[in-house]
Amino acid sequence: MPVEAGTYHRVLLGGVNADQQVVLQPRRFSFEAWAIWSKAHLLKSDVLVVEATSNTWTFYDGYVELVARVELANANKVTWIAGTDVKTDRLDVMKLAKLCAAHLIPQVWVPPQPVRELRALFSHRRRLVKVSTLVKNRLQSLLHRHQIKAPGGDLYGEANREWWIALGISDTERLHIRHDFANLHLVQQQLEEVEAELQRLSTTEPWAKDLPFLMQIPGIGLLSALAIQAAIGDVSRFGAARKLVGYAGLGSRVHDSGKIHRTGRITKSGRRDLRYALIEAARAAVQHHPYWATVAAKLGARIGEKKALVAIARRLLVTIWQVLTKREADLHAEPERVATKFMRWSWELKPQHRQGLQSREFIRWKLEPLGIGAELTHLTYGKMPRRVASAEELWKKRPDLRPPD
Repeated sequence: MPVEAGTYHRVLLGGVNADQQVVLQPRRFSFEAWAIWSKAHLLKSDVLVVEATSNTWTFYDGYVELVARVELANANKVTWIAGTDVKTDRLDVMKLAKLCAAHLIPQVWVPPQPVRELRALFSHRRRLVKVSTLVKNRLQSLLHRHQIKAPGGDLYGEANREWWIALGISDTERLHIRHDFANLHLVQQQLEEVEAELQRLSTTEPWAKDLPFLMQIPGIGLLSALAIQAAIGDVSRFGAARKLVGYAGLGSRVHDSGKIHRTGRITKSGRRDLRYALIEAARAAVQHHPYWATVAAKLGARIGEKKALVAIARRLLVTIWQVLTKREADLHAEPERVATKFMRWSWELKPQHRQGLQSREFIRWKLEPLGIGAELTHLTYGKMPRRVASAEELWKKRPDLRPPD
């Protein structure tokens, strides 16, 4: 069983057979030499295992067709390697080989290409937001340093740009301000492009069919729903809600030995992006939905506000598993609130991404899979009522969108 371990510039290969006997001593290859050697020597019966690294997906895609399977080892869970006192690449590769032969590799899920691309897009968005925050903090610190009172309105908006340039500061600091505003303008443009792409993706598969089920849940909007989808991937790989909770790192630590049973803080041993999205969703749900506000008040009085927010995030994740797995409406979904989310979603889309539908028709299209709001004809947004199309009106205009009976 050949085993591959990759680094930035080379490949280290070693292998054992099913009986744990060494059949290939560790050998180093350049990437070019490895590409030639692998095509000449790898067999369809072989199994490759590689520690998950930055180029994991490229490696997986390149070799999965050459062998029986490629296993991606979760480096944080390969304790035989992580906990050893003597670590060398040669020792590690042979340990991986033996774990693989014994079917003991803790594997990383291999997401399909759409999931990889959506995750990468959200990672890019987080980097842009981080840059924007850094620049704004730098500008804010300049005001604190000079004890200057900020003007009204958007402090970093174009309307206040001349005010910044006219400040009584040194020419060097004024140069910094010009560059900071140029960076903010560029980052804002890039963020708008990223969000436009996210909006487009929201109308494509595999995302579009699950978005209404996620967005019906209090606290979850379009971007947070997409972020949750990117982190979870295929929900069917979680056989129970508790497994999804564990994947997010929102489960409690447990000490259960003898007469002692004690639970502690959440494990945080899961996807950080999923955990963050759920905490933000919980915060929004508590602020805007009466049911979750009541739950938060009761929990907060008993365990404190911060722990209550985490508990609500965990409950929302259980709800997500339920509605995606069973394809049903959330018990606490309010049709008018959900319809309002769908209306705002439609406003962010170009006509071709709305299937040519008017906003009122788009709302009905997204409500139908949930089985709620059948009697909803209007919703209130701002100071004016807005009409919601009936199912008959939608199907008459677009019979092709009607789900099969």
